[in-house]
Amino acid sequence: MATPIRFIHSVFHLFLIIPLILNDAVHCKTLKQDVKALNEIKASLGWRVVYAWVGDDPCGDGDLPPWSGVTCSIVGGSDYRVVTELEVYAVSIVGPFPLSVTNLVDLTRMDLHNNKLTGPIPSQIGRLKHLKILNLRWNKLQDAIPPEIGELKQLTHLWELANLPELRSLLLHENRLIGRIPPELGTLSNLRHLDVGNNHLVGTIRELIRIEGCFPSLRNLYFNNNYLTGGVPSQLANLTNLEILYLSYNKMSGVIPFGLSHATIDLLVRLLIDIVLMYLDHNQFSGRIPDTFYKHPFLKEMYIEGNSFRSGVKPIGDHKVLELSDSEFLF
Repeated sequence: MATPIRFIHSVFHLFLIIPLILNDAVHCKTLKQDVKALNEIKASLGWRVVYAWVGDDPCGDGDLPPWSGVTCSIVGGSDYRVVTELEVYAVSIVGPFPLSVTNLVDLTRMDLHNNKLTGPIPSQIGRLKHLKILNLRWNKLQDAIPPEIGELKQLTHLWELANLPELRSLLLHENRLIGRIPPELGTLSNLRHLDVGNNHLVGTIRELIRIEGCFPSLRNLYFNNNYLTGGVPSQLANLTNLEILYLSYNKMSGVIPFGLSHATIDLLVRLLIDIVLMYLDHNQFSGRIPDTFYKHPFLKEMYIEGNSFRSGVKPIGDHKVLELSDSEFLF
């Protein structure tokens, strides 16, 4: 049994150690690379962000708190901190995508949505190997989507090009992206929500869904307000979990669906058993809508105005602006 003297000595020793441990935590320094990157971003951003970013250390220093929208973590087994989350949204940031962001290599979350970022998404974004959430919607980004995003293997929400098996939602609507939508997206087995509406994208749906077994989990497909051409192909029947198809305001044409017999149309409708909302308005479709669609058990809304359908073709439901909150499709 320990003697009282030994016990008192152990307690005294513990009280000496604890302040040293706490002192190390308080004086933990931020990785210089991250400090440099955030200060470069600070110098280029609007006054609303700069006003909330006080001091030189984005993770906080002494009595100064961490910068607003910046989250830091202590690296295990070390005496320094790194920036792991950057959330600077809806503050009217104007100008090109801040390249210094790509030097924050420990980021797991980056949210820059609802600003006025312009220019391309830089190819250097492929450096962010730990990134899980990337939100760039409601900006004015331009040019083609860089394939380097495909290197973000841990991404679970928002954007990728190929081989990101955990990605569930890709949201890049309301930018100025150009080019074709890569068919490699179809290999994402967990992708449920794809929204690239309100861009300058071209191509056809047939090109996008040409890979056998593509989009096995896709529920919501938003292509509205782009420059897509071609028709609605029979291969659409392969997307058996599809609930929302939003094709409004493109340059698509032909009959609905294109080149199918009555028996095949019946099969198509049976395969698309979960479809609830279908937006075909303001394209160049013609002909008539098969009666089978009007007998669909779950189809609540089908908008068709602004096309060249035969007289007598009627919509389903009352036309209104389609708006879904993030919580309705992310999980």
